[in-house]
Amino acid sequence: MLYYRKVLELHEEGVSLRGIASSTGNSRQKVTEIIQRAKKKGLVCPLDDDMTDQWIEEFLYPEKALEALGRQPLNFELIHEELAKPNVTLSLLHHEYEAECRLNHKIPYSYRSFVRHYSRYAEKYKATLRIRRKPGEIMEVDWAGSTASVIDRDTGEKIKAYLFIATLPCSQLSYAEATFSMNLRSWITAHRHAYEYFGGVTQIVVPDNLKTGVTRHTARELVLNPVYKEMADYYHTVVMPARVRTPHDKANVEGSVGILSTWILAALRNTLCFSLDELNQAVLEKLEEFNKRPFTRKKGSRSLAFEEEEKFALSPLPYPPYKMSEWKTVRVRPDYHISVESMFYSVPYEYINRQIEVKLSDDLVEIFFNHMRIASHPRLYGKFGQLSTLRDHMPEHHRLYVDQTLETAQDWAEGIGSATVRLVRYILATYQTEKQALQVIFSFKKLERRYSKYEIERACKTAFSITERPTVKILQTILKNHKKSDAEQERKRQNESNNDSYGFTRGASYYGGKDEQ
Repeated sequence: MLYYRKVLELHEEGVSLRGIASSTGNSRQKVTEIIQRAKKKGLVCPLDDDMTDQWIEEFLYPEKALEALGRQPLNFELIHEELAKPNVTLSLLHHEYEAECRLNHKIPYSYRSFVRHYSRYAEKYKATLRIRRKPGEIMEVDWAGSTASVIDRDTGEKIKAYLFIATLPCSQLSYAEATFSMNLRSWITAHRHAYEYFGGVTQIVVPDNLKTGVTRHTARELVLNPVYKEMADYYHTVVMPARVRTPHDKANVEGSVGILSTWILAALRNTLCFSLDELNQAVLEKLEEFNKRPFTRKKGSRSLAFEEEEKFALSPLPYPPYKMSEWKTVRVRPDYHISVESMFYSVPYEYINRQIEVKLSDDLVEIFFNHMRIASHPRLYGKFGQLSTLRDHMPEHHRLYVDQTLETAQDWAEGIGSATVRLVRYILATYQTEKQALQVIFSFKKLERRYSKYEIERACKTAFSITERPTVKILQTILKNHKKSDAEQERKRQNESNNDSYGFTRGASYYGGKDEQ
């Protein structure tokens, strides 16, 4: 057997590779290999007394023990790395191992022995055992059955606080957070904070069948709460609730609930907290102690197992963090607005009396009809009854009214003629308030629906020839009279035209007679 211990100790003392090789009788290549393997596996000096040459050889070269039995050696490091990849199983790796044995004319291990040897290796040298859970695959979430409390500074009353728990089954790393409610907003916010604590996102989330997250879960149908599903889509993860009355589907978080109830809630039983932030700070301190606490039956801790064996497999966090949205179903009012929390938002007037869906976020209101977005508004806060109205949502006659300003009124008059401009200026100068004047001009502009620009300009000239104080009522009368007069003149011209026009008349000679002289 090689002098593994001596090689590592001489290297720690700073002896050159040539000197170590000369002292131990090994080649420099072998000495370099031993030093590199020890560095990779974290074996550093000073060494414990029980770390004999045989122990170090089994630690650095576990496959040598198998080679002695005449079997094809197992590359445990490669098996452990491959198991971290999606959809790779021990069954597949054993099949590939058997194919390699046939090519090398070696005797393979049976599947049971293959699994047993890997399990022994992983339990002894690795932070996680990847047979059942892959790193970065699942996050299990639940509410703890026990509760904490916050003391009201004014009344001294104890306010109940609920503990949210999330666990990564592979490394057993956990996250905990206290909230005043178990409603949807608290549920979504706790998920977001859990992802930020872990520094990444798992492929799957396994919750219980609580009503805030799961609307309906049967053997044939799974209906998630729309907000919960939206959050999962934003983080590119999949929600797979545990089966009804099947707690072993999320056994890790169930176990963590009991353990964290002891290490956090019970540990804080004599701690007085006067705010939720103060309580969560205390929870975080106990959580860090729990995650860094050494395992009982193997080396390392949950934090170490996560850093070494699982963190690399998490998907990166999207930016910016998810902002929770709330969905509501409302009916469009006759004034083409919807009422949401005593604020009013417009939609296209074609959807009046239709039932639509509203998505509410902290800063945006989005409106959908048949899953198609038809409008969006910045969310209104403050005094009740505020309106957010878009011009494009209005009927045409409403747009005309809203568009009334001094500038638009004058521009419209200039587009018709000088007499119209004179009348508009007269109206603006006559009324005491601008709003009254614009309402009168709006009534004036509506005449353009029935009369041409020429007729309006002519009527304005006539109005000023009759009176120095024309009104819209006078203008309407003049337009009607002009219209009636124009129609009578047109009929008269047609009658005269019919009387003056004669057809070709054949004379008597045409019929063989004589024309009268």
